[in-house]
Amino acid sequence: MKENIITVIGSLNFDIIFKQKRLAEQGETLTADSMTTAGGGKGANQAVQCAKLGAQTYLVGAVGSDAFGGYLMKELQLYGVHTDYVQTVEGNTGIGVVNALEDGTLVATISTGANYSLNKSRIDELEPLLKRSKVVILQLEIPIDVAEYAIEKASQNDCYIILNAAPAAPISHEVLSKVNCLVVNEPEATYYCGAAISDLSSAQQHCEKLFEKIKDLLIITLGKGGSLIYNGDEKMHVKAIEVKAKETTGAGDSYIGAFAYMLLEGHGIKEAALFASRAAGLTVTKIGGQPAMPTKAEIEQV
Repeated sequence: MKENIITVIGSLNFDIIFKQKRLAEQGETLTADSMTTAGGGKGANQAVQCAKLGAQTYLVGAVGSDAFGGYLMKELQLYGVHTDYVQTVEGNTGIGVVNALEDGTLVATISTGANYSLNKSRIDELEPLLKRSKVVILQLEIPIDVAEYAIEKASQNDCYIILNAAPAAPISHEVLSKVNCLVVNEPEATYYCGAAISDLSSAQQHCEKLFEKIKDLLIITLGKGGSLIYNGDEKMHVKAIEVKAKETTGAGDSYIGAFAYMLLEGHGIKEAALFASRAAGLTVTKIGGQPAMPTKAEIEQV
């Protein structure tokens, strides 16, 4: 029997965030203005945003046997995320090094670490949880074949499947056709539809081609340009809220978590997208993905 549960299957990283005016040139050593650490990884970020909003949220993934893994587990539990299905494996936890620039843009390098220990056997163990879960969220910072297998299993258990296809990677057409909601940014949308998407106009022009590959709903996030929502009939543009961005780590993850929460609560697509846009906007006003993600009360004040 289905319950109001969101299950997130994905990555957990320990993020090291350098705030700096510019990137170093080749061969140059550059001193950052400041350094912050925080829990990260797309899977963990999306789970944290769901939990911060009050959703009963389970995270499925892995951390290493190092100090970083223990830190991530404690942080997730403090945010209210159920970690019953987060396994500790021998080796390193996933690491993300983020260079956050003054204008709010960033570049990041990640090491997969324990995230690539997730396998199909672990997904098979989720059957009881999937039977209870209304919504399942996945990303592609875990092995692709495992993500595809998880989508198959979630589909068999009548879950509403949200796939954040990031980072962009080949996915079988058969698996994509079982995805209820696909969320991609401009470069990812370009990768999957084979046409350049860089702004609202190009997203509106090419979204139909990408929509044909999935089931119900396509969301293309456009950064400061907001997001385009397409359900096969209507193309809806949701504007981003105007804020002074300090750092954009986790903004897309905040959007997805907030959107999933609203669907779980029975709200319509437009209302969910507007709420998600506000959540993402608030996230970029602070440093660090998970600590910056807003609560429901904070979003409702915007």
